[in-house]
Amino acid sequence: MDYKNILKIISLIGITISVIFLLDIAVGLVYGENYMKFFYFDFSFFILNLSIWIFFYKHELNLRIKDSILVVNLMWILLGVIGAMPLYLYSHITFASAFFEAVSGFTTTGATTYTDIESLPHIILFHRSLMHWLGGLGVIVLGVGLLSMINPTGSLSLFKAESTGIELEKLTPKIKDTALRLWLVYLVLTITDTLMLKFFDMSWFDAINHAFATVSTGGFSTKNNSLGYFTNDGVIWTTTVFMLLSGINFLAHLKLYHKDLGGYKSDEVKYYLILFVMLSLGLTFVHIDLSGDGFYDASKHAFFTIASVMTTTGFATIDYGSWSHLAIAVIFVGMLIGGNSGSTAGGIKVIRHIIIFKTLFCEFKRILHPNAIISVFVDGAKQQERILSATFGFFTLFMISVGIVTVYIYARGYDAMSAISGAFALVGNVGPGFALVGPAENFAFFSDFDKIFFSFAMIIGRLECYTVFVLLSSSFWKRF
Repeated sequence: MDYKNILKIISLIGITISVIFLLDIAVGLVYGENYMKFFYFDFSFFILNLSIWIFFYKHELNLRIKDSILVVNLMWILLGVIGAMPLYLYSHITFASAFFEAVSGFTTTGATTYTDIESLPHIILFHRSLMHWLGGLGVIVLGVGLLSMINPTGSLSLFKAESTGIELEKLTPKIKDTALRLWLVYLVLTITDTLMLKFFDMSWFDAINHAFATVSTGGFSTKNNSLGYFTNDGVIWTTTVFMLLSGINFLAHLKLYHKDLGGYKSDEVKYYLILFVMLSLGLTFVHIDLSGDGFYDASKHAFFTIASVMTTTGFATIDYGSWSHLAIAVIFVGMLIGGNSGSTAGGIKVIRHIIIFKTLFCEFKRILHPNAIISVFVDGAKQQERILSATFGFFTLFMISVGIVTVYIYARGYDAMSAISGAFALVGNVGPGFALVGPAENFAFFSDFDKIFFSFAMIIGRLECYTVFVLLSSSFWKRF
């Protein structure tokens, strides 16, 4: 394993992030806030990474898959540290809380330690949203465009190590072109959402921040009451639609750019929309029974809530944690489903549920017809054994991760609902859970050690388990 490769690519990512962080400083300048502490930190971080880059300038990058896996893990820890520093400098929280907040931002989890968000300066509010936006489609996908100019083979292995979903799909011959076009789609969705929110009477600042948090399926808001602060129904429905769009595989959106609707006709998108409508209507009728609201008001909150939890965004219009057990059960099912592979959403992902259930049905058929040759098909294509084993392997690792976090929280003396929902919210990158970690609450009451532990749980979920757990394998550290 060549550590020169690792240091060089980490420094390149660090330079990129420090340049992008100039947007935070620009916001501080526009609103007349003290941006110099941020500037000094960002400038120092830039010089440090530039020095490392220059020192290894003549070293030719040859990034192999093991290097890439280690780079991705180190990168997410680094992002937590550098994202935390402005939060630590500008608000009265411990560094552990700031690290938790930064990791939550970059992993688009949306869990927060702040009890009064509206008291934060604009520079920090924008910083939180920018971390979401960068982490949404993956900082590495942005880095791939830069890295491919240096080492195309290395960029492919890095893209594989960071990307989420069942398997990697390229729509262009060069992985750099696919990555950059995905970012173009991401940018178009963000701009469109911003303009729509502004049209429905949001300020430009709130519109930009909420668009960043929506398209990234992150969930950080500029208001204590999240989207419940805004009274215009257009804001609620616009956010619902864009959360839903952001939960769809971005390759489907990219195919639309090439006038190909095939991406939206996949089994994953079909079941994703069917489940969304079914859960939303179910929650609507439950909400009508609970509140006595009319169909329109109940459906507005229900559709928004299901879109928020299915896409793991974590926005809220009202405190759904105080609803009935039946309502919480419906919402919890949405949390378990997740969005599409290749989207900015977290969770288990719809495609994995499809493969798991189709595999189980095939096993039932094999029991009844032991001599028959039965295969699993998705979108008309036979799924290879490695895909099936990888899917069940991920599900196992995901549930093990959730189990560990659940036991940890429960052992710390908290109730079962807080422990179970909190674990799913952290590992699934959902954000809020129920009870003590519900949509009207936050994670501020946990200890500093708890927050560090939870931060790594969020990273495991963001990297979909394999990329982190492979580090525990002795074969990973052997020479190759």
